[in-house]
Amino acid sequence: MYHDIEVQQSVENYQLGSLRLPTLGRSGELLGHGVGSSLEFQEYRQYIPGDDIRHLDWSAYARTDQLMIRLYREEISPRLQILVDGSRSMTSGTGRKPRVARQLAALFALLSGRIGGQPQIVPVEDDVPQPFGLEGISRLESLAFTGRGTLANTLQTNRLVLQKRSVRIVISDFLFPHDPEQMIRQLAADASALWVVQVLAEWESDPTPTGGRRLIDAETDQQSDLVLDQRTIASYRQRLEKLQEGLVIACRKSNARFAVVVADHGLPRLCREDLSLAGMVRAG
Repeated sequence: MYHDIEVQQSVENYQLGSLRLPTLGRSGELLGHGVGSSLEFQEYRQYIPGDDIRHLDWSAYARTDQLMIRLYREEISPRLQILVDGSRSMTSGTGRKPRVARQLAALFALLSGRIGGQPQIVPVEDDVPQPFGLEGISRLESLAFTGRGTLANTLQTNRLVLQKRSVRIVISDFLFPHDPEQMIRQLAADASALWVVQVLAEWESDPTPTGGRRLIDAETDQQSDLVLDQRTIASYRQRLEKLQEGLVIACRKSNARFAVVVADHGLPRLCREDLSLAGMVRAG
């Protein structure tokens, strides 16, 4: 993915979006819990012998006759954990979903790396997930999206090790049976921040009637014959809207960010519109 032109251009044009919640990590660009030397003021406390006198606030001393120290939040680089749904449903539609899922994972990882972060990419497949960092980013190219299980199954079996106090980014279509509130609560647990990206194909986002079709479940291979008429499409739209509404509400409760992206629109448009609007990236 280092050699993907769209990823390279997006890395040059964008930065990671600012965080709503503080996180912990290495010295860098975003704000954390600790006290350091960034320019954002955090609080006062009374002077203790040995404190750096350069942080004394003489105006506060003039008002209160007490020596007070100005404390600042430390600047840190985010610790990102990027979960990529590796199930077969990610191959549905026009075939753009796998490429865009790989591109998004690479983009977030490379943007983190540019400010000194240590991103971890986790393909969520049937086997125990095998995370890798920037040094193994080329492994994204071999991510086959052949898993028969779902992200929900993996979470329930505790095979997925979630990094505590990380900025957790989840890339999936979420087109599998699950309780949005329960899933988002699990994904947000012990995270500094949670970003959720739903990747859909054009037809999944905006289906059109196509007459009789044989549908095959991506996970189970179960087949069913269905007439894709206006009535069927309307029912599907209702279910999709209910799912997305559930994800939006669950993300709001967990103070998480949520974006829906259509893979067929291409990465440049997704960055310019959907991801920027969600605050996940910003123009560099």
